[in-house]
Amino acid sequence: MDDLTLRELQAQVDKWIKTKGVRYFSELTNLGVLMEEVGELARVITRTYGDQSFKAGESADTMAEEMADILFVLVCLANQTGVDLQQAMEDAFHKRNTRDATRHINNPKLK
Repeated sequence: MDDLTLRELQAQVDKWIKTKGVRYFSELTNLGVLMEEVGELARVITRTYGDQSFKAGESADTMAEEMADILFVLVCLANQTGVDLQQAMEDAFHKRNTRDATRHINNPKLK
């Protein structure tokens, strides 16, 4: 798969949903699915970097898969609600580069 812009990713997810997924789940259902996927990632991260251990047969190998699942559902929600993720990320970086330009650099807790 070639590198995708966020707009291209949104279009690709939309095409998959409409051709293979039948239709989008409701926004509320997708919010629940997103929370489930975040929980699955949390489980992998807490066992990889935290104090808990994996059960027999589990491993950290699923971290990328869980992140991709989260991104897929988030893109579905963006498509359903009319959010242009490309523009949203450009706006988010603008905010971070203006409002937060020196906030973290000057934070003594991060030194």
